[in-house]
Amino acid sequence: MRAVKSAYSIFFVLWFVIGAAGFSSAADVAKIGVVSIQKILQNSTVGKSMQVTLKKEGAKKEADLKTRQSEIENIRKRLERESMVMSREMRDEKERDLRIKINDFKTLQQKYTTEMQRMNSQLTQQILADIEQLIEEIGKKGGYLLIMDKRGVLYAPGSVDITDQLIQKLNAKAAKTKKP
Repeated sequence: MRAVKSAYSIFFVLWFVIGAAGFSSAADVAKIGVVSIQKILQNSTVGKSMQVTLKKEGAKKEADLKTRQSEIENIRKRLERESMVMSREMRDEKERDLRIKINDFKTLQQKYTTEMQRMNSQLTQQILADIEQLIEEIGKKGGYLLIMDKRGVLYAPGSVDITDQLIQKLNAKAAKTKKP
């Protein structure tokens, strides 16, 4: 009986020591960081600069489209006014020209949309490359086991969110590259 009690005691002590060692090492290793890429793109100087660039380019393209659309409307109104005094051939020709202008407008509108999407994608990819490099630096220096985007997390306490730290580093990096 005494041997059984001592075997249980040894088992319990070993289980406690192994379990405690496992918990203490797991607590040290499981440093996790959370980042909001969306917040970075909205609040960093690089992200704000990208937004300004996209807005400027979008405004140019939109102004061009509005000008072309008003030209089409003017042609349409003129055609309606003058259609009664035109010959059948002349009216058909003007209507054909109008349809061509409308199709050209739609094609240009689609082209501009594609260009804006491509530009947004390129600028975002450039920023994401910088962010990825900085996340790696922060992860190595900070001893993180894992850094995740906040959209992929269902819960995260604010203490693991390193987005603001990342924005500061991204802003500092952007400021350094603008100086020379």
